[in-house]
Amino acid sequence: MRQTQLVFLLVAATCSFPISVQAQTRSALLPSTVPLEIELLEPDRSLLRNDVVTADTISKTQPTVPSLWWAKEQFDPFSGKLIGNWIAYPKENRVDVVVNRQLWTLLDYIDRYSFVNQFGTVARGYGYNIRVFNPQQALLAAYTCNFDTTQPDCSIWVESSEQDSLRVGSRARF
Repeated sequence: MRQTQLVFLLVAATCSFPISVQAQTRSALLPSTVPLEIELLEPDRSLLRNDVVTADTISKTQPTVPSLWWAKEQFDPFSGKLIGNWIAYPKENRVDVVVNRQLWTLLDYIDRYSFVNQFGTVARGYGYNIRVFNPQQALLAAYTCNFDTTQPDCSIWVESSEQDSLRVGSRARF
C-alpha cells in the first residue's frame, strides 16, 4: 500500500466520524486572518476588555462560555502543559489558542491533527472556531466551521513541519 493511502486510512480511523468522498472534493474553509492579540494574555490585560474571555476569566454569576478548561485537561497530551492560554471572542465566535512551542514540535502530524480535532469539536459545541498559535504568533493549526448550515460544515488545517514523522497533506475536510 502506498504511504498516502496508509496515512488516509490512519486519519480516517482516528476520526470519530467517516470522511465522505463528497466532503473531500469541496474547498476547505479558511480560518480568520485577524492577527492574534497576544497582549490580551498579559496579566490583568483582558480585564480591560469585556468582549473577550481568556483561560483566566471566571464569572461569579454563571458558567463562563466557552468553557474549555475540561477540554484542555482532557485532550492535552502533556497533562495540561501544551496549552498556555486562550482568547475567546464571543462576538466573532472564535477562540485563539496559544500552545507551548517546544511541546507542539514534539507532536507528529497525527497527534497535532487529533488535538486540533478534539479541542475544535468541543469549541464547535459552543459555536466557536479555533486557531492555534505559538507564542511568536505563528498560526499552527485551525478548526474552522460554517455554522450557517443545519449540520456545521467544518475543516481542519494543520501546518506541516519538517519534523513530522508522517508526510501527509495539510488539509482535511469533514
